[in-house]
Amino acid sequence: MKDNLKDVGIWGQRHYQYLKEAKPSVIGVMRLNGRLNAYLQQVNEQADEMCYRLVRQMAKDEGVTEELKRRDQLAWVGAMNNIHDRANEIVLNEVIFV
Repeated sequence: MKDNLKDVGIWGQRHYQYLKEAKPSVIGVMRLNGRLNAYLQQVNEQADEMCYRLVRQMAKDEGVTEELKRRDQLAWVGAMNNIHDRANEIVLNEVIFV
């Protein structure tokens, strides 16, 4: 069965893929209840918020500031990419793959 995943976002899609592979019965129950899209939208929102908070906190903790961005853009971009990657991994393991 093809699900119509409207406005569930990237995190919602990733969680859907996880559920489809690891817990297909959960998807079946949510389909029957008509709650699949709402649930995936909620997961997406939760993951987005968590990722945003993590990036801000890690950047603050590691001294990746607007001053660094002004002074050395390449270092800032590298540091922010690293922070984003780590934040994404945390969100995947704590929100998406559960």
